[in-house]
Amino acid sequence: MAVNVSDDLRETARRDPEGIALIEPRTERRVTWAEFDQWADRVAQTLLGRGVLAGQRVALVMSNGIDLAVAYYGVLRGGMVAVPINPRATPREISRMVAACAPKIVVGDAQSITQVRQADTGDSVIVVHRAAPQEGELRFGALLEHAVDATPVAPPDPESLAVVLFTSGATGLPRGVMLTHRALVADLDQLLEVDSPPVIRPDDVVLGLLPMFHIYGLNCVLSLSVRVGAAVVLVEEFDPGSLLAEIAERHITNLPVAPPVISACVGLSGLREALAGVRLIVSGASALDPELAEAFHALSGQPVEQGYGLTETAPVLTMTIGDGRAPGELPPGGSVGRPLPGVEIALRDFLGQVAAPGDPAQIWVRGANLFSGYWPDGSDGPDAEGWWATGDIGLLDDADNLVLVDRLKETINVSGFNVYPSEIEEAIVDAPGVESVAVIGVEDERTGEAVVAFVVPEDLEGDAAPVEEAVRAIAAERLARFKVPSRVIVVAALPHSPTGKVAKGRLRALVKSDPA
Repeated sequence: MAVNVSDDLRETARRDPEGIALIEPRTERRVTWAEFDQWADRVAQTLLGRGVLAGQRVALVMSNGIDLAVAYYGVLRGGMVAVPINPRATPREISRMVAACAPKIVVGDAQSITQVRQADTGDSVIVVHRAAPQEGELRFGALLEHAVDATPVAPPDPESLAVVLFTSGATGLPRGVMLTHRALVADLDQLLEVDSPPVIRPDDVVLGLLPMFHIYGLNCVLSLSVRVGAAVVLVEEFDPGSLLAEIAERHITNLPVAPPVISACVGLSGLREALAGVRLIVSGASALDPELAEAFHALSGQPVEQGYGLTETAPVLTMTIGDGRAPGELPPGGSVGRPLPGVEIALRDFLGQVAAPGDPAQIWVRGANLFSGYWPDGSDGPDAEGWWATGDIGLLDDADNLVLVDRLKETINVSGFNVYPSEIEEAIVDAPGVESVAVIGVEDERTGEAVVAFVVPEDLEGDAAPVEEAVRAIAAERLARFKVPSRVIVVAALPHSPTGKVAKGRLRALVKSDPA
């Protein structure tokens, strides 16, 4: 059993050195397992040689590609902590994360290096990938320059920290989720116990479209493929028009995706033919609309399996695979399946008591795949008995499948990515002419949910258009594109509850009554 996530790469390279590990369609690069393993060794040795110590952080602000995978495994192999960051994050967002975790190295690629340079990265050394370095910066190739004299060995402690991923806790602003090697490896073990059909096989060719700054892409796509020795086709950008051709041309058999991909594919011609060789499609990161799943199945002939999990659970908790259905049959509408082997789920009321059968209640979870709390001190992690409250509301149907009902947190899920209202409110309240702001999420056919901002202007008698333009401008400057409000609604006042809080439920009802 792996102690360090990178142990799996070592074992797969030993077992199948000449097998293809990673394919990068943008450049047509291909890497064998032996090359992948050797390059990870070189990254680890180089970082250690430059004085980066075990336990120190390395931020990877990179889009999907071979070099991101190499850097990630090299960081883990050296006993360091990887901090994957969205390459489309704004300088302000990058500054916050860097300030929080103080990485020794920040790697930026062609997509992110401008924002990285504009961010406050403190004393971090900037490494540049696929772009020209400036004075004081290193080129990415410098991370591979160290000749491997001896095999780097990370401290053999499964409880050592492997990854910090910024997401949201109950307080709203992004927080660093602390995932140990134990948690990441445990979720791989749990997924591999599902066998009807198996979640992944060594002969699979896996679509690597899910971004690897997200735990779903990082652990369930990259690391799961490394564990079994399945090749990964690393796709940098989602282009619906070319995706089907890529699937057919590369003989991709395993499609882990998010609901927006399913939605985009429904409108494409040639869907059934392109997916004829696909063995398994799994949707995660956010709930899949049952009607969308049915439409996709009718057009493609392929059922979409579903999973449920969170960054804090590394991430998978439940799957519809293995729920006793006949092959090719759709999962029950609304179901996200049953717990993985080794995962316990309990539904508890607001007093923490076990809920009555059939009643919606908060989902509590326990398992070796759970995180160790939030950075830096492990706060708000599992309790003394290993249980953790997810903040999601669910119920169990008659077949003991978990059905998601709602959530306690205000997190908005846009295309599978968490968006936090308080972060957006803080960013746009500084716009000229704005008195106060409230942000909510509303249902959206394309992205699952969309961000809507209600804005109260300082001048209630003035023209609303300049205020709306100012909000859009500051949002575009300070926030990643998927966080920018799709609608800005200027109002005279915000509704409040008797306790003085903004009554966001009334705002949601207002949008539903006037969806234009």
